[in-house]
Amino acid sequence: MMPRETIRTARFEARVSPEVLAVVKRAAELQGRSVSDFVVDAARDAAHRAIEEACIIRLSVEDQHRFAEALLNPEPLTPSMERAVARYLRLNA
Repeated sequence: MMPRETIRTARFEARVSPEVLAVVKRAAELQGRSVSDFVVDAARDAAHRAIEEACIIRLSVEDQHRFAEALLNPEPLTPSMERAVARYLRLNA
């Protein structure tokens, strides 16, 4: 299977210390890749991880139990919530 050709339409620049550049160059060399390819791939992976982590809700065990309890045995609706539900049902009927 032939790899898809990547169309590059944007430019990305960064200023780094000589030490960082040396480490990045060495890592790219070890993988047989260009510095640009290595950096773009690493940045994409880091971006995906950051987005995924932002979408995950982490709860302590105690909070997990409280959340499950609230779902299984919800508090009764307040009068204002009952009115809001009725209004929603009227508007979406």
